[in-house]
Amino acid sequence: MIRSFAPVLVGVVISCLPVAAQAPKAHDNFAPEVRRDGWATSDATSAGLDRAALSRMEQAITGGDFKKITSILVARHGHLAYEAYFEGAADSLRDTRSATKTITSMLAGIALDQHLLPGLDAKVLSYFPEKLPLANPDPRKAEITLEDLLTMSSLMECDDWNNFSRGNEERMYLIEDWVKFFLDLPIKGFPPWATKPKDSPYGRSFSYCTAGVTTLGFVLEKATHAKLADFANKDLFDPLGIQHVQWNYSPLGLAMGGGGLRLQSRDLLKLGQIYLDGGSWNSKDIISESWVKRSTVPHAQIDEQTKYGYLWWLRDFKAGERPWSAYYMSGNGGNKVAIFPQLDMVVVITSTNYNTKGMHEQTERLLTDYILPKQQ
Repeated sequence: MIRSFAPVLVGVVISCLPVAAQAPKAHDNFAPEVRRDGWATSDATSAGLDRAALSRMEQAITGGDFKKITSILVARHGHLAYEAYFEGAADSLRDTRSATKTITSMLAGIALDQHLLPGLDAKVLSYFPEKLPLANPDPRKAEITLEDLLTMSSLMECDDWNNFSRGNEERMYLIEDWVKFFLDLPIKGFPPWATKPKDSPYGRSFSYCTAGVTTLGFVLEKATHAKLADFANKDLFDPLGIQHVQWNYSPLGLAMGGGGLRLQSRDLLKLGQIYLDGGSWNSKDIISESWVKRSTVPHAQIDEQTKYGYLWWLRDFKAGERPWSAYYMSGNGGNKVAIFPQLDMVVVITSTNYNTKGMHEQTERLLTDYILPKQQ
């Protein structure tokens, strides 16, 4: 039966040969195509990007000078102007790891806008009476607020950058109840060489803590009376036309607001663009402008170069002698979604260079050596 159709199929192929000119056009990194995803496009040169520098960047990546870079996209003046894929394609889902934390901040802002949260001074423990009693009881636990979680500055002994920390995220993954894991942690101490909150800039002592952001995700479920993934779809992703997402879940079924959400590169770029545009996408309000502004100013100090907003990183990137201020999402592997307000620019860099030395420095070099202008 199959063999009997063979002559017909051959005839179809031959009859199509004269219209070969209708074959799909090869992808042009410097002139992204318009798709039905809401992005307006322009060519790189019209957008004021340095095409020669971007060409050198591509050669450096394909030549092996940069490891495991998977995609780079640049939007300028609201238009997608550069789009390159070095692994996978436009529809590939990118695991940008802890960049997810910033999306949780966006959802917190939306919940506040909708008056589903009473304010950032709301006490975290008040949402979890079913988790009592707690291990390591301390009255200061009852004073931990949503703002403490948004700024990574709660008094819980939780530090993913310290392998000895009881709250290190690798220990959390071994426990079934991730929220209880966080709430049961002891209050951290401050040895003589550590700066106490009252002596720190902005009155907060920063400590990178995935368990705290995961707990914030469960607070949002309690406040919105919806699963975190459903709330995200309804109030963030659907309005942006983001249709393809993939969450990680805890053993108890909590969508992990602390990392591992997979999105397409163009959709990651949208999340940066709405912040650059004051919370709107194509003139449609998604997040209030007041939350955008409040989230992207300093609330904690990480080091001499880097400050922290509400789950946003804040620092300057120096191209040549010219520093450009940015706020950005960041994740393991060197993944970044960076917003440069002075340039009216958003940059997405995705990478699978996970858990390697210099992963963040590598993507920072792509920004400073090739993407950002060396002068105004």
